[in-house]
Amino acid sequence: MSGCRVDTVRHVEVRRHFVKPTSMSAMDQPDHILIVDDDAEIRTLLGTYLTRNGLKATAVGDGKAMWRALDSGHFDLVVLDLMLPGDDGLTLCRELRAKSEMPVIMLTARGEETDRIVGLEMGADDYLPKPFSARELLARIKVILKRVRSLPPNMRPDESRELAFAGWKLDTMQRHLVSREGVVASLSGAEYRLLRIFLAHPNRVLNRDQLVDLTQGREADPLDRSIDVQVSRLRHRLGDDPKDPQLIKTVRGEGYVLAVPVTGPA
Repeated sequence: MSGCRVDTVRHVEVRRHFVKPTSMSAMDQPDHILIVDDDAEIRTLLGTYLTRNGLKATAVGDGKAMWRALDSGHFDLVVLDLMLPGDDGLTLCRELRAKSEMPVIMLTARGEETDRIVGLEMGADDYLPKPFSARELLARIKVILKRVRSLPPNMRPDESRELAFAGWKLDTMQRHLVSREGVVASLSGAEYRLLRIFLAHPNRVLNRDQLVDLTQGREADPLDRSIDVQVSRLRHRLGDDPKDPQLIKTVRGEGYVLAVPVTGPA
């Protein structure tokens, strides 16, 4: 976003926090990060910092350039600014998520809870308010990539599978729900990831920290209620009475539990 200065990146992180890259064999390739930000200086500084720390970085200034880059090369994660010329970051995130499971970290000049929740609902894996530390961005990139690659086989996005529960079927390739009447319900990125976590752990209580870690790849903020909002919206999708839920139940003082059996490939 033009005019938004990432001061910690400019004056501290790029020069001082250099982490020596681990050695790679000739067969290994560094993770490729696509940076989308309309501030040329931020693009240059982040690209330099990530490259110095063992990653490959490509930086572009808007959505059109982002799509051209994605069409012409392989990327492992997108760092996407919220405020961009043309299509904004939320629109681009939603469109990207409809086509791909590629992880997305949103950059925003505002840290309000509403902005964070909307970003996560559009399918972002994490968010980082400006000004931010390049060292923290690097740490979050590593956490998200590690989480994606450590998913068990029954949660990997390239697995063709269908999971059934309480009269619903989740098509994990098309990322939508089908009711017992055959009605298709689309899911946001956040709803999909949350439901997949519940379906992978039926009849097991999951606390907020676990849900944030599993769905967003970061530690939970004690004041962050985004998981509660996402659970509420997922219940609405499933027609689960919020006053007396039968599918996703609240366990007071502990967390949430999917209280129905799940059938499908293990």
